[in-house]
Amino acid sequence: MKTVGFAAYDPKKPLAPYEFERRALRPNDVAMEILFCGVCHSDLHTARNDWGWSYYPIVPGHEIVGRVTAVGPQVNRYKVGDHVAVGCLVDSCQECDQCQKGEEQLCREGMTGTYGGHDRITKAPNQGGYSKHLIVREEFCLSMPAGLDLSKAAPLLCAGITTWSPLKTWNVGVGSRVGVIGLGGLGHMAVKLAVGLGADVTVVSRSAAKEADALALGASRLLVSADEEAMAQAANHFDLIIDTVPVKHDITPYLALLDVDATLVLVGQVGPMNEFNTVPMLMGRRRVAGSPIGGIKETQEMLDFCAEKNILPDCEMIRMDEINEAFERMENADVRYRFVIDMATLPAGATA
Repeated sequence: MKTVGFAAYDPKKPLAPYEFERRALRPNDVAMEILFCGVCHSDLHTARNDWGWSYYPIVPGHEIVGRVTAVGPQVNRYKVGDHVAVGCLVDSCQECDQCQKGEEQLCREGMTGTYGGHDRITKAPNQGGYSKHLIVREEFCLSMPAGLDLSKAAPLLCAGITTWSPLKTWNVGVGSRVGVIGLGGLGHMAVKLAVGLGADVTVVSRSAAKEADALALGASRLLVSADEEAMAQAANHFDLIIDTVPVKHDITPYLALLDVDATLVLVGQVGPMNEFNTVPMLMGRRRVAGSPIGGIKETQEMLDFCAEKNILPDCEMIRMDEINEAFERMENADVRYRFVIDMATLPAGATA
């Protein structure tokens, strides 16, 4: 299948059009036309090889909403015309204990990323959703629930599941006290989803500048981390804190906010962190954890929950040829709160 997309050819160059071939349809594959693709910080890091594992050319994009155009003969869950979605992973071994538990993201052999990974059969590099078409095995294709706005739903496939998974892992529900550090693409979804689950939510931010936004998203309050008196008054307040900050930082000031046996979970920064003081952990039996995305079953549950509660990201729609400007704006936190690419704006090129 010939298709067209936008790719990074070099870590220092802007993304540009790229024609390439998708694999032939296998018996258990679903082929789709991509309608919308969210823009994630991971896309930017990958394009610029910030993590050191990028190959070139590479097509980013792992927040994908599309329409089925063909299915293999063994596919029984989808048919041509269905609206479907693909997130951050497109394969796993399907045999280890984690895959058997529906935790494919924790596959013992390593999950296969939508981009940045390699096909488990051909070993060819995978290319992501900044493109016109995608082929994925049926087990990693998700159903888009009726009533969910397709033009806004794409960021649920990464930002949504990345924050939903820790909320479910740590049993957040009615009356839970949840703190969210940072109010960006991940943070605003953490607020919406925690509120949807019935939690009392506090946004923790360096200043009061985002207080109105936090309250509008459903948070009960904003806690200014630079206000020492307010931080002291909030000691022992939270059952769970979700730290969405995507850069290296010090978590020490937040540890005393946790109640006994409570957890601060890191979902934003991938890589080194500042040293932190263990005293608040030891004296309060508090925990620091990390969490990636969720598995396929959990992601489908999140999509269904969002449809039921009408929870969607706050999005700004862009054209495909505006992606480099969007990357620059994202670096400067100039987006509320997620970019989504209308894939109908791809320049004319190769077609399937």
